Amino acid sequence: MKFGFDIDDTLINLREYAFHIYNKNLKQNVPIDIFHEIKKVEIHEAFGLTDEQGSTMWNSSLEEIYFTACPPYPGAVETLQELDVQGHEIYYITARASEHGERTKKWLMEQGFPVTEGHFFCGMKDQEKVKIIQALQLDYYFDDKPDVLDTLSSDSLKVYVKNQSYNQHLKIPRITEWSQLKEIISS
Repeated sequence: MKFGFDIDDTLINLREYAFHIYNKNLKQNVPIDIFHEIKKVEIHEAFGLTDEQGSTMWNSSLEEIYFTACPPYPGAVETLQELDVQGHEIYYITARASEHGERTKKWLMEQGFPVTEGHFFCGMKDQEKVKIIQALQLDYYFDDKPDVLDTLSSDSLKVYVKNQSYNQHLKIPRITEWSQLKEIISS
């Protein structure tokens, strides 16, 4: 089978990691429970930043956020390794800017994620992911963002949302732990 995965906040805990970086770099101590209540993807408002300040903060922190010690979600690496050993095709489809593509692939491999040449796509807007997903004729696709998931519909594609505080309104199947994937594909 063919499996497609978003990376940020689907396989790796990027926003929460960035939240801790913001606390450190802004010399603030915003409690983590505030993070878990944020109802949108952007985290800057929790730190009292405007949209413009938030954009500047995110862009100036990208190196540290993307390429240091952001943790994969528990079981994510092992689950994808198992899919790979079973002979399934694994595709990564991320909206990260294309200039981060090669380093992101390298970082994923360093974390233990199985990455096959030609199975990594980046540099598109969220809405453009749909065209890639459809062209690949995936069997399963996993993402966290409502803007992407709301545009996917197909009888043959099984779409799952990675549970986040900002996607609770979505009425599609949800994955909260990567250990659930075995059960999902066996049913």
